[in-house]
Amino acid sequence: MFRRLDQISVRQVLLTGIGLVAILLAIGLATRENVADKPYLTIAGSGFIFNYRVADAYYGFTAIVEKPVRNYSRIEASFEDPAGGPPFLVSAKLTPRSKRYGLRSPPLSGIEKDKPYRVTVRLVQNGDGAVLFEDAFTVASQISGAVVPPAPLTIGPGYARNPDLPDGWKAPAAGRD
Repeated sequence: MFRRLDQISVRQVLLTGIGLVAILLAIGLATRENVADKPYLTIAGSGFIFNYRVADAYYGFTAIVEKPVRNYSRIEASFEDPAGGPPFLVSAKLTPRSKRYGLRSPPLSGIEKDKPYRVTVRLVQNGDGAVLFEDAFTVASQISGAVVPPAPLTIGPGYARNPDLPDGWKAPAAGRD
């Protein structure tokens, strides 16, 4: 039933090896993802951040580069201003060191609970300025911007109380806005 090792020829070993490589290649081709079918960017997440200690709030998103692009191409984002001003424009240069980029608005005021704020994202290629990707989405806060204090709560490395904070300032209750 089984052959002895000295009866196996080099030709049989080569044919078996070639057959195995062919099977593995077929499996690889059948399960590979076509890069052309992917978008250039995927928005992995977005949201609002309220930092009570330093008295600021902002919103942003994380983008993941899915396709190869030229080095130093740019992700450009336009964030709607909750206070009603012109949109904030922010950009990040792509480098070979990272595939994940976080962009965020500058500190904001006038944030309303459950109101969607528009974000537009573009991927601009370095060199010719071609727009490779463009998308728009909205981000809504689950709390109002009224919870952010008028001044930082603490100052200095020792977290001393900020003397510029109005006396008796208290954040509104989360459920009442």
